[in-house]
Amino acid sequence: MRRERRLRAAGVVSPVNQAASMKLTIERAALLKALGHVQSVVERRNTIPILSNVLLRADGEAGRGALALSATDMDLEIIERVAAQIERSGRTTAPAHTLYDIVRKLPEGAQIEIEVNDGRSAMVLRCGRSTFTLACLPPEDYPIMASGELGHCFAVTAAQLKTLIDRTRFAISTEETRYYLNGIYLHATKNDDVPVLRAVATDGHRLARVEMVLPEGAAGMPGIIIPRKTVLELRKLIEESEDEIELALSETKIRFTVGEAMLISKLIDGTFPDYDRVIPTANDKVLEVKCKDFAEAVDRVSTITTEKSRAVKLAITPGSNAGSLAVSATSPENGTAVEELEVHYLNEPLEIGFNSRYLLDIAAQIEGEDAQFVMADSASPTIVRDCADRSALYVLMPMRV
Repeated sequence: MRRERRLRAAGVVSPVNQAASMKLTIERAALLKALGHVQSVVERRNTIPILSNVLLRADGEAGRGALALSATDMDLEIIERVAAQIERSGRTTAPAHTLYDIVRKLPEGAQIEIEVNDGRSAMVLRCGRSTFTLACLPPEDYPIMASGELGHCFAVTAAQLKTLIDRTRFAISTEETRYYLNGIYLHATKNDDVPVLRAVATDGHRLARVEMVLPEGAAGMPGIIIPRKTVLELRKLIEESEDEIELALSETKIRFTVGEAMLISKLIDGTFPDYDRVIPTANDKVLEVKCKDFAEAVDRVSTITTEKSRAVKLAITPGSNAGSLAVSATSPENGTAVEELEVHYLNEPLEIGFNSRYLLDIAAQIEGEDAQFVMADSASPTIVRDCADRSALYVLMPMRV
């Protein structure tokens, strides 16, 4: 009891009568959106029962207030507040996926009433003629992630953060043994003496590097590796956001604040490799091609390839007005395919092979009309850029064909 009183005085544990008693009314759309964000953090299979639940905290009076929803997997936590009519403040926990599925199936525009009575280990949800009673676990069992001291704080726009994520996440490694590649490396550096915030991801076969002007407050931040799951959950969270996103970080944790939502995550404890060493500096053969036409040709030709290799060959021939590019694939089981494109290329003829899926992943990040390939030979890494946007750079390893 003494410990309970100390925690309560510190604001860590709500009073017992609040924990056991709660009543509120909330719009279905608002609850569904918040649940959609928090429930996706919850793993489908959990050995710790409380981690399958979402924590609901109602706070307010006289019919006004907010409902805060929290979910965690112990490495990542999302907390989101949404407006609600609070009749009795309190808190409880409920099965995250079950609650989400119930709310998702309720009619649009509905009002939902949620109630937990004194001394009951169940939550009652009412909507129209529907009534659901869900088993609850004690809210005191819900683990709170301590964020600690986050000494580096800065803000970026939602559009900037989307760009950093979208143009790098496809290259995140899924190989668990190289855990330090299982995320996006975010750090402050310089490009031609201009301070930039740079995001890098690589799986050893391709590398994506994207940068933006360094935000105020980001100078001196440590280089951090944001885990893949955090990246994916953050991307969902900012999908519809137009607001500024606040970042606060230390060497071990990061917090993103997006409107009324907050995502706290542990960082990968590892050293990201010196990626500058794999970016070639002596490549001298420059190919420029219409990106949309190129991607469509690669996609069509790759139909003939096997699932295992996905190899396509680029045969490039120079020309004074327009060079030519033959995109081809050969499969012992399926036959051959070839498609020709007009390109800009002035160097000696070159044949080089790539994994077609990797080519398409990179082409999908290029928003401009033209893509530029800077090559050395058939065995060396190739640099790919958007001719209209120099903030992103991609490196792709060739393969034998």
